[in-house]
Amino acid sequence: MNYDVIVVGAGHAGCEAALATARLGLKTLIITINPDKIALMPCNPSIGGVGKSQLVSELDALGGEMAKVADKTYIQLRVLNKRKGPAVQALRAQIDKKEYEIEMKRTLENTENLTLRQGTVNKILVKNGSATGVIIESGLEFKAKAVIVTTGTFLRGRIIIGRKDYHAGRMGEYPAMNLTNNLISLGFKIGRFQTATPPRVDKRTLDLSKTEIQKGEEEPAGFSIWNKEGIRKNIECYLTYTNKKTNEIVRKNIKESPIKSGMVDTHGPRHCPSIDRKVINFPEKTRHPIFIEPEGENTNEMYLQGLTTSMPPEIQQKIINTVSGLENARIIRPGYAVEYDYIIPNQLNFTLESKKIDNLYFAGQINGTSGYEEAAVQGFLAGVNAAQKIKNKPPLILTRDNSYIGVLIDDLITKKLIEPYRMYTSRAEYRLILRCDNADIRLSGYGKNIGLITSEQYKKVLNKENKINEVIEKLKSIWVNPGKITVQHFENLDMKSKTDISLSAYKILKRPGVDIDNIIDLFDDSNGGYDKEILKQVEIIVKYEGYINRQINDIKKMEGLEKYYLPQDLNYFDIRGLTYEAKEKLSEIKPDTLGQASRIAGISPADISILMLNLKGKLKKVKQFGY
Repeated sequence: MNYDVIVVGAGHAGCEAALATARLGLKTLIITINPDKIALMPCNPSIGGVGKSQLVSELDALGGEMAKVADKTYIQLRVLNKRKGPAVQALRAQIDKKEYEIEMKRTLENTENLTLRQGTVNKILVKNGSATGVIIESGLEFKAKAVIVTTGTFLRGRIIIGRKDYHAGRMGEYPAMNLTNNLISLGFKIGRFQTATPPRVDKRTLDLSKTEIQKGEEEPAGFSIWNKEGIRKNIECYLTYTNKKTNEIVRKNIKESPIKSGMVDTHGPRHCPSIDRKVINFPEKTRHPIFIEPEGENTNEMYLQGLTTSMPPEIQQKIINTVSGLENARIIRPGYAVEYDYIIPNQLNFTLESKKIDNLYFAGQINGTSGYEEAAVQGFLAGVNAAQKIKNKPPLILTRDNSYIGVLIDDLITKKLIEPYRMYTSRAEYRLILRCDNADIRLSGYGKNIGLITSEQYKKVLNKENKINEVIEKLKSIWVNPGKITVQHFENLDMKSKTDISLSAYKILKRPGVDIDNIIDLFDDSNGGYDKEILKQVEIIVKYEGYINRQINDIKKMEGLEKYYLPQDLNYFDIRGLTYEAKEKLSEIKPDTLGQASRIAGISPADISILMLNLKGKLKKVKQFGY
């Protein structure tokens, strides 16, 4: 059976990869161990959050699916960091776990060119250094021009609860036990990480009157810029805290924790520590927040965010029952840890194609990342680049200066991972430019040229951009003369400083205490027909103009290095003047560009200068997909 592309795994990475290739007209096969667990959220059923919502917005702008499905299935939506600057504000949605799976499966099954099949892939077929297909456990062979591996936590997956362990990809699901050895035989370096999840409890056994209600947004909002429909549901979440008694139970039984008993010796995500590790690392803290969040609209299962543990179930029960509101809570599913294999991601190119085997791509947790959003954007990028290569078109290479996706990919293949990678806003040096609200302006042109954003959609983005510029020019052209009306207006705004000289509305908007609504209402009774989204972006651009220009200048300084390609067969040990450490690091990672080389730990500016001098005349401009 022949296909253009085979996708191994149907998690968040696999779904985005398969949808991208199929929508681009390629005959696609997606193989999954369990078709009833497509796009499962085995940990917290939520999407978005700081850093992560930026990824979702960018994926949506490019033509991905996650934002659309999230908007159809969320049960609560909140805006985080409202009191902070626009660079770190973000949407976070609590998702109906089962509805999300159903909706994503429906999308896959009704996408032209896409075939879904159950199976466990045991082997990647390779001929003349290029991936040509896969073999599943039954012995069936499937041929393809490209293979995308998105296996999540299933490679030699091992579940740990207390002192017991067994092989599984996730709780109750078969692992993939043979593919790792196949990858090793192909020359890939493999690492091993672990992650964990908290217990789920029965809502009927909780006393929620003892907790703080966490309400969602009341104003319409959503992730997708293409089909905003306002608030879908607004089911309440709850907040409680651990206490001294909780700590006592954990300390008393700490020898049963897998991180103390020796059952687990691999690194897990630092951003999501277990309650065991919190008590060990922060003995002075007497309480930690626990968010009680529903797994869906039609279930009583509640997720205990902040109470992750893989201690024995009977101890988990004791820990939970010390928490206010959870004194009589009954566990439905115990928490557990899972260990799994991943490939060292510096073996990949910016396109997520392997440097070792042509037409073999990797995306998601197999690349050492953590999180649904991180997986989804990788899957999309791998799918698009597989399609572009098959069609003999330029690759889609996103960079640190145009997207969080570019930051993610660059970090993965440049920096050494010591734990599962998660996206934070602090990882992006240009985060004031890379906001959620302007993802469509930054990236939808790429989506249109690829073929995943329609001309009609792109016209809407261009219209939005034109209106933003129109409002800015209008503010610059409107001048306010000092006078009684002006003084009264400023007093109403509670401004600290008044004006006794003529100022443009543009300059006034820069002042503390003035927002765009004040300026538009004062000088444009018709309000220009501008919606809130446009006015908000105008306000951000005007108020943060100095910071934005500074970041733009920083980007321009780096452009020279980012545009030059380093040959993959370059022997760095032949280049005189490089330090031995630089030769080792460059030979190991084999950076694609001078810019990427400059970000490798241990590579100095002097090393980059030596590279440029030695390779003068040999460096080639990167052929990059643009618009």
